[in-house]
Formats: sequence, C-alpha cells, structure tokens
Amino acid sequence: MTNHRVIDGKAIAAEVREGVAREVARLESAYGFRPGLAVVLVGEDPASKVYVKNKGEQTKASGMNSWEHKLPAEASEAEVLAIVDKLNRDPAVNGILVQLPLPKHVNAEKVLNTIDPDKDVDGFHPVNVGRLWVGERTLVPCTPTGSVILAKSVAPSLAGMNAVVIGRSNIVGKPVAALLLRENCTVTVAHSRTRNIQSVVKGADLVVAAVGIPEMVRGDWVKPGAIVIDVGINRVPGEAGKTKLVGDVAYDECARVAGAITPVPGGVGPMTIACLLQNTVEAAKIQRGIKG
Repeated sequence: MTNHRVIDGKAIAAEVREGVAREVARLESAYGFRPGLAVVLVGEDPASKVYVKNKGEQTKASGMNSWEHKLPAEASEAEVLAIVDKLNRDPAVNGILVQLPLPKHVNAEKVLNTIDPDKDVDGFHPVNVGRLWVGERTLVPCTPTGSVILAKSVAPSLAGMNAVVIGRSNIVGKPVAALLLRENCTVTVAHSRTRNIQSVVKGADLVVAAVGIPEMVRGDWVKPGAIVIDVGINRVPGEAGKTKLVGDVAYDECARVAGAITPVPGGVGPMTIACLLQNTVEAAKIQRGIKG
C-alpha cells in the first residue's frame, strides 16, 4: 500500500489565478492595457448559466475586463455568427468563449471555427490544434492544460515517464496527449477499442483518465506509485435518491495504490476556469506580439 498524496486542485487553481492577476497588473503598468474576455451564451441552459457567471466573476477578480453576450434560445445561427464576427473585430476583446452546448439549430463547429484563432481561448480552432501538434506558441484547451499543471505539481519534470491517456476526444484526450509529448513523456492513447486496456494502463507512470465512464479505472489497473489525473465528472445515483459526482477512476481503490491522485470534485475541475484566465492573458500577448 502506497502513502498517496491527494492533489488539491482548488489550491493549485488559486495559485494559477494569483499568477494571472500579477501578469494582468504587469501588462497594465508596462503596456497600458487590460486584457478582456467576452463570453457568448445562447439560451437558458442552467449549468451553462452557472459556468458563465463563475467565469465572469473570476475574470473580474483577476483584474481583467469581462463581457457577457446573452442571446435567446431561438436566436438564429446568423445572429450568433454576427456576434462572433463583431467580437473578432473589437480590439478590446482578447478572448472569445462561446458557451457550449448551443441549441440544436446552431452548428457549433461552424460557430467555433469562425472565432479568430488568436482569440480562441478554448483552444478548439483547427489552427490552434495544428499549432499545438507542431509545437508552436498557441492557445491550448483549458482542461488538458490544467491536468498537466496538476501532474507537474507532483513531479516537476515528467520527462521519460510512460503516460497513458484514456480517451481520445478533441476536447481532452488528444490535446493532453500532445502536451505530454511536449513534456517528453512516452505517450499511449487508450480508448474503447484498446485490447487488454488494464495491462496498458498498468504500465503507466502517469494516467490521465478522460473517458466519461464512471469509475472505469480500478485499483488493480494502477501501477504502485503512479500519478493519476481523473478528468471525469459523472453523476451517478447516491444515497437517499440523490446523485453524487464521481470520476472515471474508482477513487478509493486507486488511492490505495497511486503515488498521487486528483479527487472528484476538487481536482481538475477548478483548474479549467483558472487556465481559461491564463489563456486570455496569453491571447492578449500573442495579439500584441508580447513575448514571455
């Protein structure tokens, strides 16, 4: 049995936000401008409204400008595209985030691909995906960035580690694999068609689980002492008819074996908005040609 360390995502996210606030203050004093993030919300999805509110509050708390553009659920695709176009042309707006999901009659891919890549703080634009894979300076999706920061809080150098990413989504699996290659890991991407997935995961020094299956990764899958980053957020039936949040990792089992592990909630989740703020600052610097 390993003495495992619980990786505190809330505390590390607070450190990232403090770093963002310091950089915002530096940019304002050295260059005379304040970065700004615009969020577009279409419709009344309750979870999206909460996310957008939190993003706005944290953006302002870091010293940045924050704008919300709310459209009714019946807004046409042309209206959504017109807002994005307007924000693309506004020099005060450094980051544009279109909150997903969008109503079914609006083509999300078309909307996201209309965002100026240099303002795409979600990092989903094909241009940014390409820049990430060829190793150029770019805006990287927030959850993968947060996952790597959490892993490096345990092992500042990930070089030479065998890393297994479970899941191949465009939002987490693929970009986190690219980031881990940048960190000089040997990377395997496992997924629903992987044969003997348990033995593949067992060889990993670092596991990033992002597959969307509640508690899929069991304790006997994990190599003793491995770092386990659980990206999953799944609602499952709990006690007294309530739902509870669990990750893609069977936490209690894996915690007995792992060297370090993220909890759900309180692990990767808090990092996502912190990294969004970081991306907004990076976007502002890219747009103005500011290095470092």
